[in-house]
Amino acid sequence: MIAFRNFALRRGERLLLSDVDLALHAGWRVGVVGRNGTGKSSLFAAIRGEVEADRGDLDVPNRVRIASVAQETPSLPDAAIDFVLSGDIEVAAALRAEAEATAAEDWEAVAEAHHRLAELNGYDATARAGKLLHGLGFAADAHQRPVSAFSGGWRVRLNLARALMMPSDLLLLDEPTNHLDLDAVLWLEQWLLKYPGTLLLISHDREFLDNVATHTLHLHDGKAKLYVGDYTAFERQRSEHLRQQQIAHEKEQAERAHLQRFIDRFRAQATKARQAQSRIKRLAKLAGTEAVRAERELRIELPVPQKLPHSLLRLNDADCGYGRNPVGATEVATGGPANVATSVAPTREAAPERVRVLRQVGFGLEPGDRIGLLGANGAGKSTLVKSLVGELPLLAGERAAHPDLCIGYFAQHTVEALKAGTSPIDHLRELAPDTAVQAFRDFLGKWNFPGDRAFECIDNFSGGERARLALALIAWRKPNVLLLDEPTNHLDLDMREALAEALSDYEGAIVLVSHDRHLIGLVSDSFWRVADGTVQPFDGDLDAYAAWLRSRSGDDRGAKPAAAPVAAPAKAAAAKPKVNPHRLARAEARVAELEAEIASVEAGLADPAAYAGDASRVASLGQRQRELRAALEEAEAELLALYEADVA
Repeated sequence: MIAFRNFALRRGERLLLSDVDLALHAGWRVGVVGRNGTGKSSLFAAIRGEVEADRGDLDVPNRVRIASVAQETPSLPDAAIDFVLSGDIEVAAALRAEAEATAAEDWEAVAEAHHRLAELNGYDATARAGKLLHGLGFAADAHQRPVSAFSGGWRVRLNLARALMMPSDLLLLDEPTNHLDLDAVLWLEQWLLKYPGTLLLISHDREFLDNVATHTLHLHDGKAKLYVGDYTAFERQRSEHLRQQQIAHEKEQAERAHLQRFIDRFRAQATKARQAQSRIKRLAKLAGTEAVRAERELRIELPVPQKLPHSLLRLNDADCGYGRNPVGATEVATGGPANVATSVAPTREAAPERVRVLRQVGFGLEPGDRIGLLGANGAGKSTLVKSLVGELPLLAGERAAHPDLCIGYFAQHTVEALKAGTSPIDHLRELAPDTAVQAFRDFLGKWNFPGDRAFECIDNFSGGERARLALALIAWRKPNVLLLDEPTNHLDLDMREALAEALSDYEGAIVLVSHDRHLIGLVSDSFWRVADGTVQPFDGDLDAYAAWLRSRSGDDRGAKPAAAPVAAPAKAAAAKPKVNPHRLARAEARVAELEAEIASVEAGLADPAAYAGDASRVASLGQRQRELRAALEEAEAELLALYEADVA
């Protein structure tokens, strides 16, 4: 059990937590939530013994083995699997002793090492390390690659695997789903559900918290309150608590006012003085229930695109990947400076180096499309997005873009690409140098950079603030296509909710890659699975995808399922179309508009005064009536077709 008694914690001059009294029991899985800056990571540091309490006590039993994820990974020559295995310090030491004794031909030491491995159940350690790597998305041929060969995001996964490898009674995980794809998040969920120790988990992924947590620890306004249940249960309980608190406050304020009126009226009267004094004492004893302070609701706005043409962007028979001098690829009207079709003819030079990741891709975007991409990391989701952007030239096939296409692209490196030493205003001024500063300030205020925050240097911004600024810069251009590759990293729960609402109201097309199921589930109308070099519609929702992933054996993670959940055709054109909700809404609005206009015209024709004047006006109204009725017939036919397609 971990116990906090009158616990208080500072970071510098700032008091993060005070008067914390609670106990966390063995076997609990506790989701630690709260806005950025409330002290979640500092609380973990205190549990690890890295910072001392400012006041009170934090009792962690001496024998408790604590595992947590390291923040940095040195550039080591060690193989990935050896690095993960080293998380189990005792087993790793026994394996080294065995290897050294064997090399020295010290057979007695070899026997001792074997005995020690048997005590530690260490003979399957390498297999356990391999399963952790596999579950977190590392291909089999990557297990022997040196740690130094992996990028930053993959090293984060290595650190996570190493922490999971470590035998522990208490596991501290701070945003473990960052840098994971959805497949790895779902695997981690199942692993944590089987973890026998106590888990403390900081996360901004509400679906992850709902599926893992048995309790929720909420840090807010310098306090820590423990709730029983997952994140959704916490939200429900907290809302009810705040409602009751406000009711109690209002009731108390009414009683205060009543007592004060009596005191003010009768305190000076001798006959009522004793009663007045009694009420003064009663007034002093009232509890002083605080009013509920409404937290500022975070809302962001995505401007309406300037133009929303049909056939915004499509890939036809496209091979996507990496290479030099792509052969046989065609680019059609990208809307760039030249705005002309360009192609690259085959060359007689030496064969270009080409890595084909996806083949024969048929993928198109219309206004209102909301597509979530599913698939393991490395399967090609980012490659597809970069090909849609035009950042990666096609190896074969065609990329066709409408001349009015305007793409808003959030890549995994977008936040890091912000310019150090500059302010949000500076970034906007670079996009629109002739725009008035007040227009910038008004715009940034809507993205929660009010007042002087718009002029502050971004070097002091948190990761969440930088991500918010990057999204704001994309929104400034009023794109009609949003291509978002993991936009939620660094964003807290409030910002994720605000982003989900903004994307739901957005009228353009969206392609979204995210490990946050709450976001991708709220935003996406359809899903496409990227796997085995293909891009195909996925016939099901996220629950179906999670169930399918769980149904696969660990050794067949990358294999096709026995009953494939994706549509059989390889090309988008062969798949059953999904009715675009925005197209349906526009068709309904068009019918309503025509009906209203017809009613207005017929009201004019029914007015006797119309026939007393110029006869040409009546003729004009009659002609307009016929035109509108013909247009209404066509609009109703189109709407009926959409309704039937939606039901089919």
